[in-house]
Amino acid sequence: MGREQQRELARKLLDSITALAKKAGRPLRFMEVCGTHTVAIFRAGLRQMLPPGLELVSGPGCPVCVTPDSYMDKAIAYAKREDVIITTFGDMLKVPGSRSSLGAARTEGADIRIVYSPLDSLQVARENPDKKVIFLAVGFETTAPTAAATVLAGKQAALGNLYMLSAQKLVPPVMRALISDPEVKVDGFILPGHVAVVTGTEAFRFLETDCHLPGVVTGFEPLQILRSLYRLTAQAAAGEARVENEYGSVVRPEGNPKSRQVTEEVYEAVSVEWRGLGEIPASGLRMRDAYAEFDIERVLPLKAEELPPPKKTACRCGEVLRGVVTPRDCPLFGTACVPTHAVGPCMVSVEGVCAAWHKYGKGTFSYGIK
Repeated sequence: MGREQQRELARKLLDSITALAKKAGRPLRFMEVCGTHTVAIFRAGLRQMLPPGLELVSGPGCPVCVTPDSYMDKAIAYAKREDVIITTFGDMLKVPGSRSSLGAARTEGADIRIVYSPLDSLQVARENPDKKVIFLAVGFETTAPTAAATVLAGKQAALGNLYMLSAQKLVPPVMRALISDPEVKVDGFILPGHVAVVTGTEAFRFLETDCHLPGVVTGFEPLQILRSLYRLTAQAAAGEARVENEYGSVVRPEGNPKSRQVTEEVYEAVSVEWRGLGEIPASGLRMRDAYAEFDIERVLPLKAEELPPPKKTACRCGEVLRGVVTPRDCPLFGTACVPTHAVGPCMVSVEGVCAAWHKYGKGTFSYGIK
């Protein structure tokens, strides 16, 4: 499809969305719960194209952003030990803890290595048998299978120095928590395409059966997102609530059973803390007892004196992640908190809401429609 054809299709979709929004007869508010969607929406300027009365709001779709300070404090404490090597994705280096960051610890001499997959930690462990190699396992359903596969491979190879500091989280439980929060008012969800590849659309069926809210799984191109908004607005205007799939080329109702099987072999669902949302039941993953030897918190628990007291800050990242406020409502946004010197994780990650607002806040209007 050529560029002009894309523009024309986008115009038609926006016209239809506008007509349906008017038909709904009330303001509509849809939430995307995927950081990649957040960036794609801002990059294309889609928010600015939508009609009055139809609002898009970002939710807790960035795994780095929802990771609480307490986890970062643990990671930094382990990193400071002389017999430890930390392996992690690069975006974790700048995430602030209560008093420091992994980047600062690295500058001070901690052995922190950037990897592109949890599986890279296997080789680091083999090459450093006298060190404890700890992978920072942060992510959603999308990355949990690879972390689980790393644990299985470590067990098969009898690596006695490979560990995980786990903070994987599950999307459907946090969505339930958002819906039950009286401050969070949404009329439907743009559902995360990457997560749905693993979970399938059935994992989100509770939206229609329990909550009477529409949801649409979609991809990451602007036209795909616009089509999902068309579907959501059509359902809202008709008073309907279904989970639909706009990403059928890669997402199936059953998802990826093999990936889920690997995850379920190693992990079990437990209550965990989310930044800005508190503790949510069955919303995180912990290694089962059969694999406790790879859980650094059980093998080598930290002492209270190794961890700093909680910090107090004017950062409103937690409220931003709930969709209660926008980044511009935070007094630190764009002044004390910028990508090069972030106060909160929402400004650190490339998928963070604050980072997207800072970089694309005015919109790029990629289709040249307005």
